[in-house]
Amino acid sequence: DVEGYKAAKLKFDAELKPFSSALDNYDKNGLDHSFNDWLKKTDARDSSLRALEGTGTLWRILEVQSATSTGGAALTEMPDGSFLASGKLPDKDAYVLACLMEGAPVSAFRLEAMTDAALPVGGPGRAPNGNFALSDFKATFKPLTVVNSDSASSNPQISNIPFSSARADFEQAGLPVSATLDDNPTSAWAVDPQFGKTHAAIFKLKTPLDVSMRGLVLFTLKFENNAGHSIGRFRLSATSALKPETVAFDAPAAPGKLARLLAGVRAGSEMNEADRSFLLNWYRSVDPERRRLKQRLDVKLATAPKPDIRPVLISSEGVTAVRTHTQGGDFLDHTYILKRGDPNNKGEIASQGFLTVLAHTSEGEKRWQEAPPKGARTGFQRRSLANWITDADQGAGQLLARVIVNRLWQHHFGKGIVRTPSDFGSQGELPTHPELLDWLAGELIRNDWRLKPIHRLMMLSAVYQESATLSPNQAKIDPENRLLSRRNRIRLEAEAVRDSLLYVSGQLDPTMFGPGTLDEGMKRRSLYFFVKRSKLIPSLALFDAPNALQSIANRSTTTIAPQALMLMNSPFAKDCARSFAKRITVSNGNAPEFSVRAAYRLALSRVPDSEELREGLAFLAEQQSAYTLGNLPDAKQAALADFCQTLFALNEFVYID
Repeated sequence: DVEGYKAAKLKFDAELKPFSSALDNYDKNGLDHSFNDWLKKTDARDSSLRALEGTGTLWRILEVQSATSTGGAALTEMPDGSFLASGKLPDKDAYVLACLMEGAPVSAFRLEAMTDAALPVGGPGRAPNGNFALSDFKATFKPLTVVNSDSASSNPQISNIPFSSARADFEQAGLPVSATLDDNPTSAWAVDPQFGKTHAAIFKLKTPLDVSMRGLVLFTLKFENNAGHSIGRFRLSATSALKPETVAFDAPAAPGKLARLLAGVRAGSEMNEADRSFLLNWYRSVDPERRRLKQRLDVKLATAPKPDIRPVLISSEGVTAVRTHTQGGDFLDHTYILKRGDPNNKGEIASQGFLTVLAHTSEGEKRWQEAPPKGARTGFQRRSLANWITDADQGAGQLLARVIVNRLWQHHFGKGIVRTPSDFGSQGELPTHPELLDWLAGELIRNDWRLKPIHRLMMLSAVYQESATLSPNQAKIDPENRLLSRRNRIRLEAEAVRDSLLYVSGQLDPTMFGPGTLDEGMKRRSLYFFVKRSKLIPSLALFDAPNALQSIANRSTTTIAPQALMLMNSPFAKDCARSFAKRITVSNGNAPEFSVRAAYRLALSRVPDSEELREGLAFLAEQQSAYTLGNLPDAKQAALADFCQTLFALNEFVYID
C-alpha cells in the first residue's frame, strides 16, 4: 500500500518536527554554552577523565594516522573512529593502518567487524553474502621521539608485536580466529552464517606494549582466503587491562585521543581549534540536556511508519553478483572464441554482432551499437541489441513484429496465423492469412510497439465475436477452422483457472509486485508462484501448466479425470466455494432465487434461464434438507456452498465462449 504509507509518513513527519526542532535549537544555541561551563568545572572534567581511565577495562579507540588498501579499495574514516571500505573489491587485499599511541601499557587489541547499510546484507564483510575472511593480523611498533608539538623524528627501532592468543565472539566452523596468527597465509577467521551482525576479536599480547613514549603501531590485516572477502567496516582499539582475556567483547570504547585531551585540559594546556572541535563533538554524547532531547526524539522515531520493503534478486551487469558456489570472477571481462569448444584454448576476443541475414545495412553492427556514457555501470550491449531487434527498416524489427502479433493471435484464438509460432523459417508452416499478419505487424510498429492496442484490436474484431457453434457446412468446408469461419473453443490457462476461482469467491489479492511463494494457499495471482521443478503447484500442473524447464510454443490442453476431482474434492476448491457463498449472502440476502441468480452472474457472467433457475432452486432445497437431517449447523449456507462448487465444475466456467 504505497499511497497509505505516503499518507502515514506525511502525518508522522509533521508530528516529528517539534522533537527534531528542539534538538536542533539546543545544538545551535545551548550546547556550546554548556560545553564552556563544563570545561571550567574541575570536578566535572576530572569525573569524565576518571571514567575514561577507570580500571583499564575501557577500550581506547586508536588514533589512525593513515589507512590504505593494497588492493585499491577506498578506506573512509567514520565519525566513530571506524573505517568503511568501498570502491574496488579485489580478490585479495590487505589493509595497512598506522596508529599513534601514547599512555598506559597495552595488553590487548580489539578488532571490531561492524555492520553498515552500505554493505551486502549489512555486512560486516564485503562478500555478496556479508561474510569476510581475515587470514592474517600482524602489528609492529616504532617509537617516536617528540621534538615539538608539530613534528617528530623517527627512532629506527622497529619491532614485531607478538600475540599469545586470539578469541572472537563467533567463529565459522573450520575458520577460527586463531588462524589469523598462524603461518598459513590462507587460513582465516570468518563468521558464516552470522551476517548482518557486528563481531569482535581480541588479540592478547605476549607482554604488555610500553607506549609511555609516543609511538606508531603499524597494523596489517590480510584477506587471502577467498575472493572478495575483505572486511567492509572495522575499528581498532586497545586496552590496558591486567587480564584482557576477561574483558568483554562489547565493552564500551572511547577515542584514545579523548583521554589525552582531557589530561591536557586538567594540566592547563591550551587547545587548538581542531582539538576543541573534537572534544566538543564527544561532549555532545554526554551533555545531560542534549541526551534528554535526543532520547525524546529516538522514542518518537521508533514509532515511524515503515514501508513494506522486500528483497529481490537482480541479475544484471553493474550490480553485486549473487554467488552460487562458483569459482573465478563474477563476470567475464571478455568473451573468447574457443577453439574446438575448449575453454582452455582461447582464440580471439568475440565482439558483439548480429545475424547478417537480418542486418540490411552496409554499416554492419555499428549502426545499432551505442558506446556507454561516462560513469555507466553497464556496457550498453543490451541497448545495442534492442536497437537492432526493433529496427523495422534495416534490422530485425519486421520479423520481431510478426512473431509478437502471431503470439497474441494465438493467445486469443487458440491457433496462430502461423501455426508454428517458434519457427518462422523454411521448416515452419506458412501463414494462413499473410496479409493480415503483415497488417497487424505494421499496426504494432505504428503504435510504438505497445501491445494493448493490438489486444484491443483483436478482441473488438468481428472474427473474435464469432460463435463457436459448428455448422455442417463449416465442418465440410473448413474442418480445422483455418479460414476462421467460427470461434475455437479455448480453455482458460491453468493460472487463469485458479485466479478465476479466487476472484469469483472474493478472495483474490490484487497486490502487485513483491516476493513469490510455494504456498498453494496464497491468495495472490498465480503469477507469484515460484517455479521449483521438485515442487510444482499441483492445481496448476493438473491444468497443463508447463514446468518451465524448457520453452514450448503451444501449451497442451488435456482433459483428464483428476481435473474434475480437484474441483470436486480439493480443500482449495471447497474453500473458494464457501467464500463464494458468503459473498452472495452478503450482497443478496438469503432468498434462494436471488442467490442462484447472483451465483450465475458472478461465475458465468450471465443470468440463468428458467430451467437452470428451477434446477438450482431444487438443488438448494435438496441439499439443505439433507444437511438439516444430518444436524449440520448452518445447513442453508452449506447447501449454497455446494451449489457454488457445481458452477466451478461447469465447462462454461473454464472455457472462453
